[in-house]
Amino acid sequence: MIKEIHDATFATETAHGVTVVDFRADWCPPCKMMDPILKDLSQDQNYGQRATFVSLNVDHDQQMANQFQVQGIPTFLLMRDGQVIDRLVGARPKPLFAAALDRVLAAQSLPTEN
Repeated sequence: MIKEIHDATFATETAHGVTVVDFRADWCPPCKMMDPILKDLSQDQNYGQRATFVSLNVDHDQQMANQFQVQGIPTFLLMRDGQVIDRLVGARPKPLFAAALDRVLAAQSLPTEN
């Protein structure tokens, strides 16, 4: 499932765990091309249970787009605990998008140094 979020809820929605943020617009053809890919990944057992998928419409909520310097859409932020780990700009085939998400999820399971 992909949850629509807004500027006011962005920090809360991305604060914990791995989050895929889709900066998009309704009129954007590449954004629409990514919809089934994101839906599939969000419903996949390997990804949907380990990451949260959210979208933010840049036409309605511009503050976060400006803060993260989104200059083209779709832009995807792969975040962990509120921090950007990776950024993808433009439509991507499912295997390439999944590979980027795999890297973020793999890094999540690594022990951290104190």
